[in-house]
Amino acid sequence: MTLGRRTLLAAGLTLPFASAAAEAAWTRPAGLTPDASIALWPDGHIKPPPGLVEAVVQRSDDPNASDRMLEKITRPRLDIFRPAKPNGAAVILAPGGGYRYVVIDKEGYELARWLKDRGVTVYVLFYRLPGDGWTNGADAPLADAQRAVRLVRSRAKLDGIDPARVAFGGFSAGGQVATSLLTRFDAEVYDPVDAADPLPARPDALAAIYPVVSMDPAIAHAVSREKLIGATPDAAREKLYSPELNVRADQPPLWLLHAEDDSVVKVANSVRLREATRGIGAPAEAHFFERGEHGFGLMKTAGLPVAIWPELLWNWLGSQGIV
Repeated sequence: MTLGRRTLLAAGLTLPFASAAAEAAWTRPAGLTPDASIALWPDGHIKPPPGLVEAVVQRSDDPNASDRMLEKITRPRLDIFRPAKPNGAAVILAPGGGYRYVVIDKEGYELARWLKDRGVTVYVLFYRLPGDGWTNGADAPLADAQRAVRLVRSRAKLDGIDPARVAFGGFSAGGQVATSLLTRFDAEVYDPVDAADPLPARPDALAAIYPVVSMDPAIAHAVSREKLIGATPDAAREKLYSPELNVRADQPPLWLLHAEDDSVVKVANSVRLREATRGIGAPAEAHFFERGEHGFGLMKTAGLPVAIWPELLWNWLGSQGIV
């Protein structure tokens, strides 16, 4: 579905959003703190599998470098970072975690703060994990990503954003969420629940940073692949969840970043997606760096050429009319 800018702007005047009480009810972990947290789905719409208990795990011993992860997510949500002077741009971030957990700081809150300082309203997405027992688990992350884009657009007036300037970015397994949204933004993976859902789920631009993409066992990240589609998927299932095999002319403009020495997620994931995208004439920009390994985020780039990547992303977002 494609809606004009005027329609989208009008939508922000009337669509529902979480109440202040609902936002305040969520207890946030210490460290970088979002300005608000909103549930993706209305109360009672999704029911966590029995025995699933959400937990925050701290992976860093350095008090000055928090590295938390959220596992067994029962409350998919958007944590919002609001700039003092919004420039109208919105960016939704899907951190990585191998579909076993979702990173909080390194690929979420830290980049959110960087973008917030430049006037962007940022939404960090904590999506359901496909191996946690959800109904139709393989599509749960995509459903959450679609819902996130629609919900952000529905909040345009409230959050001071332009609903026609919504970008989506994903890291590692969050990059698989992002690239699935790239090619399946209009797939019917959930039933509409409220007035936000008629809005388009296609982002206006999409970035994938050292992304898991393919389910081809020759290059796939093995853990993410098994969590998403199981240990022994058939060829049709493997193809459906391999975005490089499902590129389309109307997909959002794509930006890719990968280190060639990545020993966790092979750079071939990004290379194949770029080749497939360019092969059909869709827009794509890719940056490949010799060194950087996996999961460098903002903090692990010191002394490396890849440290420039946030500025490259910023310039590209500007070229797409997002910022």
